[in-house]
Amino acid sequence: SSGINAEWPLRPGPIQGGSSFSGTILIIVIVLSALLMQFSLHKVEEGHIAVYYRGGALLHGLSFPGYHFMLPFITSYKPVQVTTQTDEVTDIPCGTSGGVMIYFDRIEVVNMLRHDAVLNVVRNFTADYDKPLIFDKVHHEVNQFCSTQNLHSVYIDLFDQIDENLKVALQRDLTNIAPGLEIVSVRVTKPKIPEAIRRNYELMEAERTKLLIATEKQKVVEKEAETERKRAIIEANKQAEVANITFGQKIMEKDSLQKMSEIEDTTNLARQRSQADAEFYAAKMAASANSLKLTPEYLEMMKYKSIMANVKLYFGPSIPQYIADNIKPNENLFKSGIPLDGEPNEPNE
Repeated sequence: SSGINAEWPLRPGPIQGGSSFSGTILIIVIVLSALLMQFSLHKVEEGHIAVYYRGGALLHGLSFPGYHFMLPFITSYKPVQVTTQTDEVTDIPCGTSGGVMIYFDRIEVVNMLRHDAVLNVVRNFTADYDKPLIFDKVHHEVNQFCSTQNLHSVYIDLFDQIDENLKVALQRDLTNIAPGLEIVSVRVTKPKIPEAIRRNYELMEAERTKLLIATEKQKVVEKEAETERKRAIIEANKQAEVANITFGQKIMEKDSLQKMSEIEDTTNLARQRSQADAEFYAAKMAASANSLKLTPEYLEMMKYKSIMANVKLYFGPSIPQYIADNIKPNENLFKSGIPLDGEPNEPNE
């Protein structure tokens, strides 16, 4: 530098030339190191694994996400995705059994390669394994399916089964030839068909839609009628239940009245029976008392009381004879027990 040259004496020419050469060598070394660093240092992205080739041969080593070194210009690498990826297979021809050619615009195959199967799959099918294992297999399976089905089956009847059948077929083959590569799902777009056939399908679909609308209207009418019928049945059942409840209430009222009448009758009967028993007992006691009263002495006394109650005064010369004639008939009356009530009897004239 200029500061150094000013502080020290100038060195001989050869020494100054050697210093310039050393600087050039240093610069070259730095540049080569930078180039070597540029070509030897590489980065593996997350979700990928790096496989290495040397002289075209696949090496056994793998590198995971991050920065790694390799021999520049001799060793090369390729990243292989080991997360879920979607391969889009486009413009797949499909020749039906009836000779109509249709095309699937796009079939999406979601797949994933396991870490432990990377080397085997790349060794057998290269790092671009999805072309022979996914793309070519999709074309093959679609052609196999279409060749055994007619247009209506492919376009209408069996279209909802194509994705599942294609997934099963792909996974079956991959399990045999490339274990570790898994099919997650398959999505199939509606195929393109000739314009004339498409218009016919649209007309047919329109007619089917009209039929479905008419059928749905009929179902609605039938449902409304069924609802009305059920409503009428419910109303009738409700009225019947109310009538049964009312009838039951009336029966219960009648039963209550009948029981009350029976109770009253039983009470009256018991009362009358008690009264009759009392009267019978009174009569019986009176009869017993009378039987005790009707002694010969009592009857004799009553006879004379009766005679005295029926005493009449007669005037004339034949009074004694008249009395004697009337005493004998009255003796029979006293013996028969008729004048026991104490009332005087009228004498016979």
